[in-house]
Amino acid sequence: MTIELFFDVLLETLLDFAKILPILYLTYLLIELIEKKASGRLETALKKGGRFGPVFGSLLGLIPQCGFSSAAASFFAAGTITAGTLLAVFLSTSDEMLPILLTSRMPARIILIILGIKLVSGMLVGFLTDLIWRRKNHHPDESDKAEHDGADSEHEHDEEHEQIHELCERAHCHCHEGQNIFLAALKHTLWIGGLILAVSFVIGLTFAWIGEDNISQLFVNVPLVREVIAALIGLIPNCAASVLITDLFVSGVIGLGPLISGLLVNAGVGLLVLYRSSRRLKQNILITVILVLSGILLGFAAGFIPLAL
Repeated sequence: MTIELFFDVLLETLLDFAKILPILYLTYLLIELIEKKASGRLETALKKGGRFGPVFGSLLGLIPQCGFSSAAASFFAAGTITAGTLLAVFLSTSDEMLPILLTSRMPARIILIILGIKLVSGMLVGFLTDLIWRRKNHHPDESDKAEHDGADSEHEHDEEHEQIHELCERAHCHCHEGQNIFLAALKHTLWIGGLILAVSFVIGLTFAWIGEDNISQLFVNVPLVREVIAALIGLIPNCAASVLITDLFVSGVIGLGPLISGLLVNAGVGLLVLYRSSRRLKQNILITVILVLSGILLGFAAGFIPLAL
């Protein structure tokens, strides 16, 4: 690789990044506004969803904010929501996908298809999980648990809230509570923008060095391999995972199937909060297995959906 090629790719990446930066900031500003004005009411609706919890969970998860998957994990550990509702939130959680798609000039039709797949996947797996979960009686009765924990519920909620905030900050997913929304949106834009810049630069260098045709042929004849790899990347409890998967899709390295697999499995720091909040290790592992298998199989099925006009 020549120095000229290196700097050509770098310059092109910087120019593309400069074009998306204002749109990225406006997107995160809107997200911060939604979080500040409505997040409390949305979480209350999630807790009161009852049998229709997977519907509320799937809709809530589509909002690109890591705090909702974390809150859902905490609610489940406390017995407030069902396993199906938790999985609905995890599967539909978009994390950084939507801002990246919006700033990449992706056609609105494709964005709506992706969001629709994630929404339907969350509802489908959520309702099926609740149906089987109740029959197998994996989860203790919520009312009994609520009565048992009633005296300490307020204290535990405050403590779990602090833990969620700490985990979000460690993962750099930026739950900027209490900050000015303009400053919070700027910090989020700079952090995610830096990730996008780095990933785009590496992808650009790879294309220039190896060739786009050679990259596109990777695993092309091996069913499910791309979806499995994407799902394993999605398990990384960090915003960087959704940035990488989405950027690979935007760049044409992966198709719809791996994109859906990786994004369905990626639940931000939700899994970390689940394992930290709940001491039922077997139950946590079971939820993780359902999440990963659902992501792989639904991603594989999504790969057959035509995106071309």
